[in-house]
Amino acid sequence: MPDTRKARTKDEKELSLSIERRLSQAKLSGSRRKLIVAILGDHEETFYLSSREMAKRYDVDAATIIRSIQDLGYKRYADFTADLRRHFVREITPYTTLEAATREKRTVSDHVRFCVEKDVEGLNMFLANIDSDRIVELAKKIRQSRRILVIGVDLAASLSWFLAYGLTPLGFDAEAPVGSTGTLRHKIDLLTEKDLLIAISFGRCLRETVDAAIRGRERGVPTFGITDSLTNPISANCDGCLVASTDSPSFTGSYVASMALMNAILTATAHLEPNSSLARLRKTEEEYRDGNRWCQKA
Repeated sequence: MPDTRKARTKDEKELSLSIERRLSQAKLSGSRRKLIVAILGDHEETFYLSSREMAKRYDVDAATIIRSIQDLGYKRYADFTADLRRHFVREITPYTTLEAATREKRTVSDHVRFCVEKDVEGLNMFLANIDSDRIVELAKKIRQSRRILVIGVDLAASLSWFLAYGLTPLGFDAEAPVGSTGTLRHKIDLLTEKDLLIAISFGRCLRETVDAAIRGRERGVPTFGITDSLTNPISANCDGCLVASTDSPSFTGSYVASMALMNAILTATAHLEPNSSLARLRKTEEEYRDGNRWCQKA
């Protein structure tokens, strides 16, 4: 089985360089180097700031921020903040995220608006960098698989359930198992090379999910990861992966871009064989039109 991780594009490899390595290699003026070092030192408070807000924090103009991160080799500000979060993700916890947000002088309404703005920013970033070919690649794997096991733990369980639920009416034997580590292992042990394991985890990546991906690969099961970085354990231990940012000032993180990715996967899977998809969904048409399915109370 080919290792699709080796097929990463040049841009993806460039994004995976650490900020510290970029800083050591970049030719920065003394003031810009001092600025970047200050930003890195305040990572808990800077990874989710806009360029304008970051400029205000360090008493420079936004153009200086942009030129400084470009000197590090980043094409866009969003790439810099995403890498900033990835680099320090081991130190970011729900507590530190909320603590950093509370230091900002915002009203509750301002916090709400800023949180939604970051969700929209994450969604726009996903759209700007969407890898349609890789989404289609996953859809083809789904189409070719006898059985699909979607594994997500804790909050990611909501994503795994959604994906499995969406695949089922299209005629696929898809499941998002819940329960103990033993339950996951038993489910994985039933898979073969004709099946597919999709592992969903973000940030540091939960051990159970990573272990599930490793266990699947050791047994020759095709694996595919859904995560937020090309350099984390899910990406490293799956045959291929798709990336969606979870950056947010909310202590829960954001699954807005991830949900968009789930819908994109389901759309690609349905449209690869539209006649088959329509035939499957036609079987549920009467049930959906039947008034007994819906609440009739005014």
